[in-house]
Amino acid sequence: MRSCRVSRNAQNERVNIWQKLSGVMGILIFVAAVLAVVVWYTPLFEQNERMRKESQSLQVQIRREEQASRQLETNIKSLKEDPKMIERMAREKLGFAKTGETVIYFQEKQTNSAVVLPTR
Repeated sequence: MRSCRVSRNAQNERVNIWQKLSGVMGILIFVAAVLAVVVWYTPLFEQNERMRKESQSLQVQIRREEQASRQLETNIKSLKEDPKMIERMAREKLGFAKTGETVIYFQEKQTNSAVVLPTR
C-alpha cells in the first residue's frame, strides 16, 4: 500500500509540475504573441503618424493656395470691371500719368554692404 501512495504522490506532483509548466508556457506564448504584434505594427504606427502630419501640412498649404486663388480672382474681377483699378495699375506698374501730371520716382539710398574694420 505504501508504495502505491508514493507512486500516486509522485504522479500527482508530476501532474502539478506539468500543469504549472503548461500555464507558464501559455503565459510566455501570450507575451511572445503580444510582443510580435507590437514589433510588427510599430512601423505602421510610425508611418501613420508621418502621413497624418503630412496630411495636416498639405491641408494648410491647400488653405493658403485657396486664399491666394480667391485674391487673384478678386483682382481679375476688379481689373475687368473697375476702370479706376486699371488706372491705378497703369500708374503704379507702368508709370503712366495723366496729361499735365508729373511723375516723380524715388530711388533708395545706396549703401555699401561690406563694412571694413580697422586693423590693429
